[in-house]
Amino acid sequence: MDRALPKRFWTQQRLALAVGGTLLLGLIAYTLLFADHRSRLNVDRQKLTVSPVSTGSFEEFIVVTGVVQPLKTIRLDAIEGGYVTEKLVEGGVQVNKGQVLLKLENQNLKLSFLQSETEANRLVNELQNTRQRLRVERFALRKTLADLDAQIEQAKDTYDRQTKLIKDKVVSEEDFLKAKRAYERLLKQREIEAESQRYQEENAKLQIQQLEGTLNRTQRNVTLWQQTLDNLVVKAPVSGQLSSIDVEVGSNINRGQNIGQIDDLNGFKMRVGVDEHYISRVYAGLNGSFEFNGKAYPLTISRVYPEVRNGRFEIDMTFVKGADNDGWPQGIKRGQSSPIRLELGKAAKATLLPVGGFFSDTGGNWVYVLDNTGKRASKRTIVLGRKNPEYYEVLEGLQPGEQVITSSYENFGDNEVLEF
Repeated sequence: MDRALPKRFWTQQRLALAVGGTLLLGLIAYTLLFADHRSRLNVDRQKLTVSPVSTGSFEEFIVVTGVVQPLKTIRLDAIEGGYVTEKLVEGGVQVNKGQVLLKLENQNLKLSFLQSETEANRLVNELQNTRQRLRVERFALRKTLADLDAQIEQAKDTYDRQTKLIKDKVVSEEDFLKAKRAYERLLKQREIEAESQRYQEENAKLQIQQLEGTLNRTQRNVTLWQQTLDNLVVKAPVSGQLSSIDVEVGSNINRGQNIGQIDDLNGFKMRVGVDEHYISRVYAGLNGSFEFNGKAYPLTISRVYPEVRNGRFEIDMTFVKGADNDGWPQGIKRGQSSPIRLELGKAAKATLLPVGGFFSDTGGNWVYVLDNTGKRASKRTIVLGRKNPEYYEVLEGLQPGEQVITSSYENFGDNEVLEF
């Protein structure tokens, strides 16, 4: 007799389902616990710039633009005002020291000069007349004293004779006293006359001194007025190139007005504009270089202008004179511009990352670094230091030999992994 066998719970179908479920749960658990959940983006590597991290000499420099200027420029300012009657040269020509550039006219200055000259001539005539008058008066006084001396001599003879006669009682006492008084009166008169002559001599000397002093001052005024008139003829103070002269015939010029400038072509310098970001690091004595016709010419900062305009300040850089040249290249012209390499520090060994567009997107705080396969790039935090136009100095986060995406990250969003 047949017996009914009990049903087996673990059938093949159930075993298969159990094994499959276990595997599925394991896969889910592995995915949740160990899989890479970072956001990803597929990109075309051909459109990226990948640069290697390297070790080398880091030279901190910036590239700025310099404009050639004369080493010295002399301003032409009008010493005296007036209207232009003649313009003898035009801008851009070579001029020699003392060469006449302009002629001005000023009637008021001419009138003042003529008045001063007339006054000087009047004083000369007055001085001559005074000296002549005093000379005549001196002769008259001498003649008066000579006459008095003769009268005194005669009166003395009479007085001496009367003195002897009165002792012999030949003449009366009245005649004696009369002769005595006449003699004494003449002596007194001579004394007064001599004193008067001394006074007149002293007074004459004083008058002449005063007139001479006034004449000297007036003649100095005449000389000054003459020099003022001479300044109406504008001359080149130095030899050089008259780079500009901003006046025309008939125009009126005020005293002190700038009318042009002369460039001294015995030397050149570079006027350079620098971003204000570097103002604390730029000072006189820093070096740079300027390339002209394939040859580098050394430069040094000679002056820093601290005033900032439109986010920039200016410096002057002069050419360093060499043993075989004057420093500046032959053939450069005023106004010519050229890039200049301005060194901000000494070269030092460092880890280097090439400059690229990534910096504007990350601020230099992180980059995408390729893995060993070259098929994936991941975000990595880094620290950058100094910068020059070619490289960043890497302080932390990168090792020499690693590959970094240095082009722009603008289209990568916030994805942490890039896959090629």
